Amino acid sequence: MRIASIQGRAALVSGTPHRAIDVEHASDGSFGPDPQALYDRWDEFVAWARTVSPRNGLPFDVRDLRAPVPAPRQVFAIGLNYRDHASESGFSVPKTPTTLFTKWPSCLTGPVTEVVLPPDGHTDWEVELVAVIGRTARNITAPEAWDHIAGVTVGQDLSERKLQRSGPAPQFGLGKSLPGFGPTGPWVVTPDELPDRDDVRLQCVLNGETMQDGRTRDLVFPVARLVASLSALLPLLPGDLVFTGTPAGVGLGRTPERWLRPGDELVSRIEGIGELRQTFVPAPHP
Repeated sequence: MRIASIQGRAALVSGTPHRAIDVEHASDGSFGPDPQALYDRWDEFVAWARTVSPRNGLPFDVRDLRAPVPAPRQVFAIGLNYRDHASESGFSVPKTPTTLFTKWPSCLTGPVTEVVLPPDGHTDWEVELVAVIGRTARNITAPEAWDHIAGVTVGQDLSERKLQRSGPAPQFGLGKSLPGFGPTGPWVVTPDELPDRDDVRLQCVLNGETMQDGRTRDLVFPVARLVASLSALLPLLPGDLVFTGTPAGVGLGRTPERWLRPGDELVSRIEGIGELRQTFVPAPHP
């Protein structure tokens, strides 16, 4: 099952060729148009969605897709969760999954966007698998974790490195939460749609050149472990997002360092899910 937001309305999407049905209309109003609200009634929604076929829907333009989970209450992001990325960043591999930060929900966007680059900045790319919580998780075990995950989507953790490294100590939230710095989508895919939910390929391509190419089987802390560990610290709520980490190949880890520039096109893709496509423009003159 694939759940999307088309012009801000919840929709079910079929595989290739992509077609969609509007959730509110198809359910005769049993579910509203808000994509975020579906996660608060996840079990009810799944039971209903199994009775309909989006293949009977209408084609749509990918430019009309919005963030599939537009207003999560919490957005977690895990740092240094691939060994090769930890190495290129100059850090040791963490022993526990507590190297984390938050992205502010206001930065979330859909899959096809134009992003304004901060003036004189060092903006970097980080493709990530993002887990979407479907049921409240508190003090659960790793074997229970996938039962609390509604699905996964593609995320791009755009990062303004100058801002991240400014001040007396590094900070992450602000530099990773500027407007447009959280592209997600193109839709949420339930885990049963994936051949192996713990091993999918993720890639990031800049102007046709592959920057990142990894597999989630190489996560230091797999998705289930991350969700269980977070649930031991605080409740995970329906519709929350967990950015699970990025493989090697970011601009910060290159010699010389490389940053996004106006006119660049960045494509982030995960097999079995889909892709994001961002273009970058300069900040307007004051």
